[in-house]
Amino acid sequence: MKFSGLIWAAVYRKPIRSSLTLGSLFVAFLLFGLLHSVSVAFTQGVDFAGVDRLIVAPKYSIIDDIPLNYQRRIAGVDGVELIAYRSWFGGTYQNNKQFFSRWPVPPKEFLDIYPEFIIADEQREAFISTRTGAIVGRDVATAFDLKVGDRMPLIPNIWMNKDNGPWVFDLVGIFDGADESVDTNQMFMSYDFFDEYRTQSQGGVGTFVVRITDPDRTAAIAAEIDAMFANSSDETKTTTEKAYNQMFANQLGDIGFIMTGILSAVFFTILLLTGNTMAQAIRERIPELAILKTVGFSNVTVLILVLCESLLIALLGCIPGLLVASMLMPALSGAVPFFGDVQMTPLIYIQGILLALALGVIVGLPPAVRAMKLNIVDALGEHAA
Repeated sequence: MKFSGLIWAAVYRKPIRSSLTLGSLFVAFLLFGLLHSVSVAFTQGVDFAGVDRLIVAPKYSIIDDIPLNYQRRIAGVDGVELIAYRSWFGGTYQNNKQFFSRWPVPPKEFLDIYPEFIIADEQREAFISTRTGAIVGRDVATAFDLKVGDRMPLIPNIWMNKDNGPWVFDLVGIFDGADESVDTNQMFMSYDFFDEYRTQSQGGVGTFVVRITDPDRTAAIAAEIDAMFANSSDETKTTTEKAYNQMFANQLGDIGFIMTGILSAVFFTILLLTGNTMAQAIRERIPELAILKTVGFSNVTVLILVLCESLLIALLGCIPGLLVASMLMPALSGAVPFFGDVQMTPLIYIQGILLALALGVIVGLPPAVRAMKLNIVDALGEHAA
């Protein structure tokens, strides 16, 4: 662009002020990248949910158990095709350098209900037949450099075993996801071994996972399951898998609302700061803009120059902020391991850049219009006076 020199000169006309403005924008987009990435990571399980799966959970608290003997009665409900169950294991592996979910499950039934977990046939059979067998997702295997045949000791923090020592599992398989939405940052082990070897709460499960034949009958099937256990000591609440995942996320607060609130406050402040900076810069340069018009620059050219200056400032703050946020993702994953492997997706980059462009237009358009409408005689006369 033939006017790039003028634009760069205008940006750095007041180096200290420009640097402070760029620093503010850098911090804003750094926060945008970090917080938005956490928000995406926190809700990714919601998008993974199957439309034909129901979750039967304790009615009052996610930390309660449901009797395993409910399985037979749930399986008898019209419209129920398959049923499995799972419990939250917890535990620590290698100082928990990367968090991953750990679930005791019935191997065959669980893999039947979740066909999106892709695993080799021989590894599937090994998981079903090996009492101490476990499988991990590709993300876990990559993070810890695991291979089939390794032994995985887990230090318990919820479920103590009868030896009062670590739980040791034999890694018999590594599964992949059918697509990128499938969470492979997980570990599954045999429920039978877990239930037999733990010291308390035998015969209880965290939730049942139910696959139904007709998703249009979701509400009716869920109501029938809950009615069977109404007024018992272990009442249930049955919802779709997506609704359950969202409810689980909401137990820790509406992350999307929190992130939106923080980002809105940050960007409103940055908007005021940058808008004031641009307006002040235009006021100081009125004589210069008048001279540009005197030597032949059109009104539209002046408007474009000022608008490009605003867009350049926004992008100079946005792009480094997003890049540094991306570089901080491994540290963020380690600092808050509950969120798993937090990553900057391409969509976050696109949203950040579009937001920067919108910010540049919003704060740059008013001073650009003022510069376009500038009267040469009045501007020079005012400056001379």
